[in-house]
Amino acid sequence: MASYIGRRKFLATLGGAAAAWPLAARAQQAGKLPTVGFLNGATPDGYAPYVAAFREGLRRAGYVEGQNVAIEYRWAQGQYDRLPALAAELVRSQPTVIAATSTPAVFAAKAATTTIPIVFTTGSDPVKRGLVAGLARPGGNLTGVVTLSVEVAAKRLEVAHQLVPAATMMALLVNPTSPNTETVSSDLQVAARTLGVQLRTLPASSEREIDDGFAAAAQLRAGALVIGSDPFFNSRSEQLGALTLRHALPTIYQYRAFAAAGGLVSYSGSNSDSYRTAGIYVGRILSGAKPAELPVEQSTKVELIINLKTAKTLGITFPITLLGRADEVIE
Repeated sequence: MASYIGRRKFLATLGGAAAAWPLAARAQQAGKLPTVGFLNGATPDGYAPYVAAFREGLRRAGYVEGQNVAIEYRWAQGQYDRLPALAAELVRSQPTVIAATSTPAVFAAKAATTTIPIVFTTGSDPVKRGLVAGLARPGGNLTGVVTLSVEVAAKRLEVAHQLVPAATMMALLVNPTSPNTETVSSDLQVAARTLGVQLRTLPASSEREIDDGFAAAAQLRAGALVIGSDPFFNSRSEQLGALTLRHALPTIYQYRAFAAAGGLVSYSGSNSDSYRTAGIYVGRILSGAKPAELPVEQSTKVELIINLKTAKTLGITFPITLLGRADEVIE
């Protein structure tokens, strides 16, 4: 009897010690690599630079894919209604941590689990959207990085107005299936009234509808087109840039890839910086940190990229004030 009690005490002590080990260490002791579930609402080709930045963040935290960590990728290909099933699939595979790298993805991941740690990237205010209790103390199983994207959407309309000050009508292209759309549309309508211009909202949730949206904006003779913040558009920079030139329509979006593809202006926070920080956070959680103890990081850097070649094609002259503020000028 005494030996039985002693054995129970030994097993209880061993179990307590195992519970205290970092998650990654426990997984490696079990003979397998710790796994990161990577969930995104867009496509892998359009997000390749950001995935590279995420892996760089992991490396900075001491983790290299294929060596001491595995990553399972799930992409919704712009079909946000697929995200709940993809999130549930990841949860069933029991990853050590989930990286939900877009606003639609983080809502799906949050609904799928309350126990697996989640690191997010989002362009929305995570407190207002109910993702975390607070920035300094997120609480629960979520933490992450906020990129200045949705918050500066109205500024994109102001920049467009500076480029075409005589325009009385502007257009806004939005993805109606995105959780960001209501906020972006509302903010830009307020900004439009302040600027004294009419703003027409055009929906697009497929490649065909993007084509139709540009055609509609041109038919309306909109002075410029602002593209709403959304991962669906992020992975279609080439299409957006080409349509800017085809319709000779001054267009502004959020990330550099759009301007590099022929778009006129990009203005937003750095997505690469956010993904890099998210990778670092995932690494810290793999090493034993709890998401509730990691404050939500807020990006403060905003990048203004100008494509002067496109400007010349469209007959647009940039004010000296804008050129002076540009982080990069593409010629």
